Amino acid sequence: MAFDGTWKIDRNENYEKFMEAMGVGMMKRKLGAHDNLKITIQQNGDKFNVKEHSNFRNIEIEFTLGVTFEYSLADGTELSGAWTLEGNKLVATFTRKDNGKILKATREIVGDELVQTYLYEGVESKRFFKR
Repeated sequence: MAFDGTWKIDRNENYEKFMEAMGVGMMKRKLGAHDNLKITIQQNGDKFNVKEHSNFRNIEIEFTLGVTFEYSLADGTELSGAWTLEGNKLVATFTRKDNGKILKATREIVGDELVQTYLYEGVESKRFFKR
């Protein structure tokens, strides 16, 4: 299970622009860019347990590949969607509950990093994590 482990944020690309496209206010964008996020992933077959720890919140998410679930972002944006596995990449499509717009996300292991990519309204952002 390549995703298993604890991953700590190392760097971001275009993350503030992504948060701006999502409608996150300037102060929250500045704080969010330095959230010190740590993700712990445990996979058991099609089931995933993900713990997210940051300067702003600690949550635990459990999901099964292909099964829709509810999730809220750190800024309170509520989403509904599902993760699937495409090759060695986790791929998610989430729908925002407030406006029906789509947020796409992927997680993949590239070298020794976990790369998390977001795409919303044509704005792409990447977050890079190290074990």
